[in-house]
Amino acid sequence: MVDVKSYLKKHTEALVKEVGIEVACKLTGKSKATLGRYYSEADEHADRFIPLDAVAAIEKEANYPHVTSALADLGGITIAFDQEKRNAPLGGFNADVIALSQRFAMLMSEYSQSIEDGIITINEAKRLLRETSALQHVLMDMKLHLEDESV
Repeated sequence: MVDVKSYLKKHTEALVKEVGIEVACKLTGKSKATLGRYYSEADEHADRFIPLDAVAAIEKEANYPHVTSALADLGGITIAFDQEKRNAPLGGFNADVIALSQRFAMLMSEYSQSIEDGIITINEAKRLLRETSALQHVLMDMKLHLEDESV
């Protein structure tokens, strides 16, 4: 079973460290010490967590929504994180097959690089998760196109 508090604190730390502590301070109006307490695993800070408005401000500048992703994981929810514009014209099933092949190749490339030293680090696991989510997105598009064509 996952230690929820520790899990959230680790993702908070990853978020703050991704943008940099000084930038996070400017974005949230919080001090370095305060932000540090939000991800500290020390007993005296065990029940302190970063406020949602601070998460939103920092995640807006980050490359990856670390805390939002952690919350989704804890809730058993899958979120899609990509830069694709949902209003862009969609290809058909054939375009999806090509996209599936490309995404699978990207996933295998990431896996190959990650397992090269025999250890998959946290950052490597995050990259694999992003590729897996992108692959899942392509499969969902394929399913929708097939459903449209079968009606």
